[in-house]
Order: sequence, then structure tokens, then C-alpha cells
Amino acid sequence: MSSAFLRSLSAQKTVTYGLNASRRQAESMRSTHRHFTTILSPHPARLRPRYASSAAAFRHSGARGLSYSSIPKFVLKAFRVPIAGATVGAGGFTYANYKFEEFRKKSEGWITSVKDTATDVFDTASDGLKAVSGRVSEVKLPKFETPQFIKDLKDLFAAKGDEGEGEGGSDHKQDGSSKSERPDGENAAIAALVAATMSSPSDSKVTIEDTDNFASDSRQNGLMHLTKKLIEIRSMLLSIDQSDALKLPSIVVIGSQSSGKSSVLEAIVGHEFLPKGNNMVTRRPIELTLIHTPATNGSPPAEYGEFPGLGLGKIADFSHIQQTLTDLNMAVPTTDAVSNDPIDLRIYSPNVPDLTLIDLPGYVQISSLDQPESLKEKIAVLCEKYIREPNIILAVCAADVDLANSPALRASRKVDPLGLRTIGVVTKMDLVAPDQGATILSGNRYPLHLGYVGVVCKPSGKQGRRETTDAVARRGDDYFRVHKEQFYSSASLMVGTDTLRKRLMDVLESSMASSLHGITNAVQLELEEAQYQFKVQYNDRRISPESYVAETFDALKARFKDFTTQFRKPAVREKLKAMLDERVMDVLEQLYWSDKRVGEFTAIGADTKIRPEEVEPYWRYKLEAASSLLTKSGVGRDATLLVADGLRALIDSIASGEPFTYHPGTAERLVQFAHMILRDRIPLTADQVENCIKPYKYEIEVDEREWESGRKEAVGLFEREMVMCEDKLKELRKRVGGSRRLSNLMGYVRELQEKELEKKKKRLSLIAAGEEEDVVPTEEESYKYPPGQILDARHAALYTDRLSILKLRLAALKSKRCRGGPDNDLLCPEAFLSVVADKLAYTSAMFINIELLDQFFYQFPREIDSRLLYNLDRSEIIEFARENPVVRRHLDLQERKDKLEEVMKQLNSLSTLRTDVQPTPRRARGLFGGMF
Repeated sequence: MSSAFLRSLSAQKTVTYGLNASRRQAESMRSTHRHFTTILSPHPARLRPRYASSAAAFRHSGARGLSYSSIPKFVLKAFRVPIAGATVGAGGFTYANYKFEEFRKKSEGWITSVKDTATDVFDTASDGLKAVSGRVSEVKLPKFETPQFIKDLKDLFAAKGDEGEGEGGSDHKQDGSSKSERPDGENAAIAALVAATMSSPSDSKVTIEDTDNFASDSRQNGLMHLTKKLIEIRSMLLSIDQSDALKLPSIVVIGSQSSGKSSVLEAIVGHEFLPKGNNMVTRRPIELTLIHTPATNGSPPAEYGEFPGLGLGKIADFSHIQQTLTDLNMAVPTTDAVSNDPIDLRIYSPNVPDLTLIDLPGYVQISSLDQPESLKEKIAVLCEKYIREPNIILAVCAADVDLANSPALRASRKVDPLGLRTIGVVTKMDLVAPDQGATILSGNRYPLHLGYVGVVCKPSGKQGRRETTDAVARRGDDYFRVHKEQFYSSASLMVGTDTLRKRLMDVLESSMASSLHGITNAVQLELEEAQYQFKVQYNDRRISPESYVAETFDALKARFKDFTTQFRKPAVREKLKAMLDERVMDVLEQLYWSDKRVGEFTAIGADTKIRPEEVEPYWRYKLEAASSLLTKSGVGRDATLLVADGLRALIDSIASGEPFTYHPGTAERLVQFAHMILRDRIPLTADQVENCIKPYKYEIEVDEREWESGRKEAVGLFEREMVMCEDKLKELRKRVGGSRRLSNLMGYVRELQEKELEKKKKRLSLIAAGEEEDVVPTEEESYKYPPGQILDARHAALYTDRLSILKLRLAALKSKRCRGGPDNDLLCPEAFLSVVADKLAYTSAMFINIELLDQFFYQFPREIDSRLLYNLDRSEIIEFARENPVVRRHLDLQERKDKLEEVMKQLNSLSTLRTDVQPTPRRARGLFGGMF
């Protein structure tokens, strides 16, 4: 059999196989298109006629193009066509494939998967034709045109795209339901979620023909749209609970100090913002949230960063961000070296993807002299805390260091032995040979499910830190372009900063999407528990910090108003009268009861034959002195201070009671401005009261009614004093051991007093004679009774003497002489002084009420409003409310329930965007990539 015949037979079989495969793919395309048209079209009934006509045309043209009877005839003609015909036919088919690819990029997001399938069909057919062309390169073939069924297929998709654009607007005008009900971003998010869930590492690879703007791709926009929502949900979950039960994954960056972690993060952000230094400068975890801000009105938005926990506002200068991070890290003492307290940093930029990254302190091998010996262990424990599930591990390794010695890979293997959630980033790729670098990225020696990404993002030594991150990224891309044979020849190798960005976005979104079901169930359980507790504990009663503050100060004012009843005129007058009665007793004891002639004075009063004017002037002077002592001893100042002290005690009792026991700062301010008001009013009030009682210092007029009232008050005062003296004597008798022993003690005390009096007289006589002699008590006298009991006996003697005088004067007050009226004031000084005290108390209370109490009761509630209530801002109101543990628990549970409800709402909205698809096994995909 000749070689020409064998070649012709081989070509015929190849063409037949390729066209049969194309026919089968076309039939699959028609069924797939019919399925998607029925499901995805908002008006399938309206589209059915056009689809039917298109399908009929497609079926007829396909039958003509794929007829088995034409295959032998086509093969016979192929031997007589020049080889140039094959080239023209292949070029025409490539042009058609190019046009269809251009149309595919402009189509809607919901049909993206269908168009990708069509592309695979064209690529397969093109490969088959190229194979045919290669096999018949030595023979002459006729002019080959694009098969009619492929043209019809392209027209069908074009018509479908036009129909989606044209009829969508009319549908909106007719029945009000259009594609706007599901925004373009959400449609793109659906496709992105499907693609990201099913993607392999090579799907994130950016080839040398790709654009530098990662956000320009429609699929990427949808991915960012969905990832942004997931990141917002993650932030809300972190604000609710820090436990692993309610946590969406983040990307945790680990690596040794010299591996290039900072350079990788800065390359992703596009700015130099991380702290730099020769020693260990990253001492706290940095929770970095990147938020993509799209352009508005055609103008790019500004790039800035925020530290939510510090309240510094928007920081547009990234050098300021770097300095702030340096200060926060260096604030950790050198003795501790690392801290578990994270730094929350958020960067808003149109040039960053939506990512959540956590930068951790780099692994160290040996601690320096100024660092603790346990530093290596502390860093390992801190990193192990963050790299647990569900977080994604970004293990940064240097290309010039063997992967077996990488601390990041060793740490990830402990928590992720299969490498299912670990991405390897190989830095410094320009320091090794390209072939060696490609071998490292292949991951054959240390395989990772998410693969390795090679980057060159270290500034050059010539320009140092002055080289911009854009220049560094371009230099890295240029390096990989120069060695494209090694790095771009295999679809499984991922290199470049843009590839790393897209890979991180894909993996984070896919990981978050896979965690949605579990986190939704966990949030639902937590929400049900919070709702149950809120119902049981608080009966679904909602409060706010503002309402608590208002209720607290309203209760304060009401309580203050209730206490003001204690300072009405009768109450104040009673307090002042009690103070003046004590002073009256002191004056009587000083001027009358200590006088040896008090017995004579009592006898004069008992004798009804002696008239008051017949009493010797000695007793008149006594009465005037007593009245002067009572009226000229600063009554106005003492009365004012007495009432002010009562007000201070009132405010102190309010400030020390609930709920101000939970608000010590507010209670202190309450007491401070209350005392301030009193300090301002006391001098003025005291002067006013002194001026008003000045007439009583010179002349006091007493009528019959006042005299009788004063006499009765004096009788009551004496009776109370007698009861107090008797109670004290009972207490002393009980203390010393009975009445007999107290009597013996009192007798002994009187003997000592007599001896002391004799010794005093003897001493005075000796002094008068010019001699002096010390008299020392004998041992028997010193130790006959205990000193404490002798002191009690002296007190008992005083109480006994006072009780006898009180009985004597009480009898005088009840006598007919004292009941005779104010003319007997000379012989009844107790009744007269009681009348004077009553007049002073009444006058002082009247002016104290006007000058002090009324002003205080008027000003104090207004000071509460101006100094406490209206002077609080939102943060202070919240802080005040949360100082009360009862209110804090109520607010925490209420806030937790509200946040869980909001998270559940967001998760439910995401479930409408999310299609339940199963990831494709990592094997060779079929004609449509395993998507159907």
C-alpha cells in the first residue's frame, strides 16, 4: 500500500473524527442553550419563537455541514487543493474565532459560562483543522471556509446578546420588571461565585497578554462585589464575637523575618506603609482590611487609611500610616517583644482588591541579647493561634532558601498537613536560575493544593527605598517576561504580583463561599439563643443609652425634689431651734448651774412674797449676760452653716446611692457643683441672717403667749436632759458592777476631791508664806481602784450633780412664779432664754429659706441639665450607660441580637446570589470544562 494512500486515509479519518466531534458538541450546545434560555431568561415565553427559528436554522445548517455523504467527496477534493488553500482556510477560521472571543468579552455576565463553552468548541474545532492542515501539508487542498453550523452558532449568540439588550428595556417599560431587579454587579457576582468555587490554580494565572488593571474584567468585578459583602459580614461577626464559631476566613501572612513578607504586602497594596527597621519592628498582629473603592463620576477616588480603634480619621499620607504603625509596635516593651493585641488598619483605594490580611511577626531562629529567651516560642504560639481553621495561610518563602528550611511551611504543615488551605509565595525569584525557579513553583517536592506564586517585589539595591512599588512591580513583570519560556510555557505556574492578587481574591472568596453554609447555621443558632434570652430576661423591652441617661437624671431630679420636703420652713426652724436649745443649756450651765448661789437663787424664786423688782441686781446682770451670749455668738453664720451642711449631706446621700454607685465620675461632679453653689450662697446668706437678728441683741419683747410657749419648751428640754442623765448613770452602774460599787466609787472620788482641795489650800498658804511642798499620793491611794473606774465615778458624780440641779430648776419652771408671765423673767431665766432662742430660729429660718434654699433648689436642677445632661456627647452617653452592669448586659444582649439579625439578613441576601454547585474534581475537564 503506497504512502500517499496511507496519508490520504489518515487525513480522512482525522477529518471525520474532528467533524463528528464538532457535531456532537453542537448538539450539546443546542441543548445547553435551550436549558439556559428556559431558566435564565426573564421572559422565556417571549423568547421561544426566536429560539425555535434559530434552532431550526442551526439544525439545517448543521445537517448540511456535517452530512456523512459529503465526507468522502470532501477528502477526495482535499488532495487536489493547493497548500495555500489550507493556510487561507485556517486564517479565516482563526479570524472567526477571534471575533467570537471579542463578542464573548462584551456579553452579559449570566451567559458567561455558555460563551466559555462555545469558546472551547471553537478551540477544539480549530485544533482539529490545524491538525488536518499539518497532516496534509504536502498535498494541495481546496479553499476551506468556516463551517455553516459554526456561523449559525455565532449568529445565535449574537442574537441572544442583542435580544438581552433590546428587549430588556422594553420589558422594563411594559411590566416594570427588568434586569435592574438583579443588578449587573450581582449577576457578575453569581458567575464569579460559580467560577471561583470551581477554579483551579491555573485559573488565577495572569498571562503576558492580560491587562494590568485587575478590576477591569467583568468576572473580577463580580468577584470583588461578592468578596466585599463577605468581608463586611466578617467585620460584623468579629464585632459580635471573637470565638471561632462565628468567623469567616482571613489570609494570614507568615514567614521568617528575611523572607520578604512586608514587600509582598506592600506590592499588593501598592504603597510602602509597613514599619521598617534592622531589629524586630513587627511586634503586634496587623489586621489589614483592603477595601476597593470604585471611581465615581469618572474621577478616581482618593487613597487613604484608617485606624478605627485610634480615631485618627482618614490618613492620606502613607508615610504617616507607616510611622503610626511603627509607634504602635515599638510601644510594646522590649522585655515582652510581642503582644497579642492586634492593630486594626483599613486601606481604601481603587487599586487594591477586597481582601482581609493579617500580618504577623516574623519567625526568628535565635533571640538577640535584648530580647527574651522565650521570643521564638511566643512568636510560634501567636502564629499558631491565627493560622488555625478557617483562616488561609500565606506562607512566604525566599527562593534562595531551601523550602525544607522554611519556618512558614513547617508551621503550616502542623495545622494543615495536606496543604488544602496554604498558598506558597516564593519571593526573590530573580536570585535563582529561571529553571530552578520554575521547578520550585511547580511544587513537586512540597505540593500545596492552592499552589505557589512566584514574585519579585524587592526594591533594587541601587535605588533602595526610593524606588516606588509600581517600579518594583514592573521590574518583576519584566523579569518573568524575559524568561517566559520557563514561567509562561506551563499553565500551572503562577508568577507576578497581579497573579498573586487575583489568586488571593479567588481563594479567599472561594473559602468564604464554602464557609457560608456552616456560618449561616451557626449565626442562626446564636440568633435564636439571643432572641430567647432577650425575651426571657427583658421581655423584648428595648433600651438605648440616651433613654437610660434621661431616665437616670429624671429620677435624680425627682429624688431631689422629694428630699426638699426636709428643708421646708417648719423643718428648718426645728433644726435651728434644736441647735439654739443646746446653746441655751450651755449658757445656763456656764452662768447659773456652776454658781454656788444657785440654791439661794432657787429659794428666791420659790418665795412668792418677793417681787421681781426686789431681787438684787446681781441676778439682773446674770440674765443680761446670758441673753448676750445667746444672741451675739454668730447665730446667723452657725445657722446658715447648719442648713448648708444638711444640703451637703443630702447631695452626698443621693450621689452615694444607686445608680450613681456605678457612676463614680458623675457622682463626683454632682457633689462638686452642688458644693460650688453652696460656697457662692453661704457668705451672702450668713450676712443677711446676722443683719436680720441684730435687733435681738439689744432688746427683746416677750408677750404672754410667747412666754408660756417658751416655758413649756424649757420644761420639755429639761425633762429630756434629765432622761439623758439618768440613762448615762444606768450605763455607768452597769459598767462598774452595780449601784453599790458606783456609790463606793463616788464616795472615794469625793474624798479625793476634798483631799485635793485641802492640798490646794495648803499649797496656796505655803506659796503665800514663801515655801512650796509637793504632795504625792500614797501607794494605797493610787491602786485602791482601777483608773478607768475612778474616771467613770467622776462622770457619775457630774451627772448626779447635774441631775439634782435639773430637778431643782424643773420644779421652779413648773411653779406658780414662772407661770405668772414675762414679768418673772429675772427669776425664770430658762423660760426667757427659750423664748429668745425661738425668736432667733424663726427669723433665721425665714431668711435662710429666701437667700439659700430657694436659690439652691432653683439652680441645682438646672446645673444638672447644663453640666451633666446637655454637656454629654454620644460617646460619653454610651460610656455612662455602660458603667451600669445591669444596663451594660441589657445593651450587650440587645446589640448582639441586632447584629446577628443584620448578619443573618446579609447572609440571606447572599444566598440569593449564590448557586449551589459542587467543586469539580481536579482532573482533565471535558469539552465544556466540566461545567454542565
